Amino acid sequence: QVQLAESGGGMGQAGGSLRLSCAVSGQLFSSMSIAWFRQAYGKEREYVAATGRSGGITDYSDSVKDRTTISRDNSKRTVDLQMNSLKPEDTAVYYCAARFQGVSRHSSDFEFWGQGTQVFVSS
Repeated sequence: QVQLAESGGGMGQAGGSLRLSCAVSGQLFSSMSIAWFRQAYGKEREYVAATGRSGGITDYSDSVKDRTTISRDNSKRTVDLQMNSLKPEDTAVYYCAARFQGVSRHSSDFEFWGQGTQVFVSS
């Protein structure tokens, strides 16, 4: 059974930084690609970033690239999302998701999901 748990959400200020973390249970973590999605109130879930199984492949949405870094530690079974230069439009519930195949930007491709962590960015 694969379980994901996000942490690190909370309040941030525009221009500031936040670091989210996703802890993944189970022995198969290194076989899984991990992605972050977010969902703002009243909007559809949006892809943010993803990392491949070894961490050698990373991918970012246009809305966060150049100010966001996704990284994974296979020994700790965690994937972090460092977001800098925060904007009020980054306000959303952030979810991490896992799949046994390669990187994908489509939420429907992911089998396993965390419960989400709320991020609120004030202007």
